Amino acid sequence: MMTHSYIRGCALAAMTLLIAFANPAQAQQKIGYIDSDYILEQLPEYQTIQQQLDRMAQGWQSELDELKSALDENFREYQARELLYTNEERQRRRQDILREEEDLERLRVKYFGPEGDIFLQQEQLMRPVQEKILQAINDVATSEGYDYVFDAAGEFLFMFKRDQYDLSDTVLRELGIDVESTRR
Repeated sequence: MMTHSYIRGCALAAMTLLIAFANPAQAQQKIGYIDSDYILEQLPEYQTIQQQLDRMAQGWQSELDELKSALDENFREYQARELLYTNEERQRRRQDILREEEDLERLRVKYFGPEGDIFLQQEQLMRPVQEKILQAINDVATSEGYDYVFDAAGEFLFMFKRDQYDLSDTVLRELGIDVESTRR
């Protein structure tokens, strides 16, 4: 089974070959790159979003911790009194504890699972920032005549890159960020 990274790697290799062996009569392609991680780190709204997400996650984790503590207490109580219960009562208490464990796991997945609330909140909060960055990249690429702009922070492996083609600071300036005070 092929992984997404393998497929992306093959796509990048095919695209690189197409660019390299393109018709020599055509004008040479202009390629640049950005570092999206660096750009995001410089944006104040990204820091604000991260803080919001961290607060949400901490609140949800606290709720899960409290429920887990209550569940553990119920289990300890059951174990301490197990011999005093009738068979029916013992079975009912075990079922209650199992149900509580399942409810706790469902809630954990609801909050932190792959399609959970934290993921959905991050996606919703980040969408405007991502669109703003994409627009800035488009503006820079168009105004400076770039045919392709890659993200060096992505899964693609750059074997070599010249700093002169790094458009990250130009994109940050387009976003209104003072890059001289945020130098890497």
